[in-house]
Amino acid sequence: MGGNSPCASCKLLRRRCARDCIFAPYFPSDDPQKFAIVHKVFGSSNVSKMLQELPVQQRADAVSSLVYEANARVTDPVYGCVGAISYLQSQVSELQMQLAVAQAEILCIQMQNVPVVLPANSEMHDLPNYLNFTSSGNVIHRDHSQKRENIFGHDLVS
Repeated sequence: MGGNSPCASCKLLRRRCARDCIFAPYFPSDDPQKFAIVHKVFGSSNVSKMLQELPVQQRADAVSSLVYEANARVTDPVYGCVGAISYLQSQVSELQMQLAVAQAEILCIQMQNVPVVLPANSEMHDLPNYLNFTSSGNVIHRDHSQKRENIFGHDLVS
């Protein structure tokens, strides 16, 4: 930043902010906490080395990532951002399972409403009598007056 106001890094480290300070564009003096947390987790020397090794156009993204990771590490000292990622992955897995269950239930409901077509009336005597089916022509309709339980343990009433 040079001149008037030192950047958050130079202010925290109590040094003069040079015109070519590598921290100045990314750690403004009006947001000292941003650099303080990154410094606490990674150290200013390590951050300086990382930024110097990167092309200028990638440094802003790197600083954003460092700030995020430092905040995650302070919030969860053991797992850091990996803890947040694991939590989100478990939520995705749980929601995918719920979606699969819901899709299976929809399929079961749709299958209950589909009429079954038989080859011919002459073969009707081969069907067991205990199925509670009534027939008209080549189409068999289920008796929907009974309460049934689907495979997921929920009562369904047709």
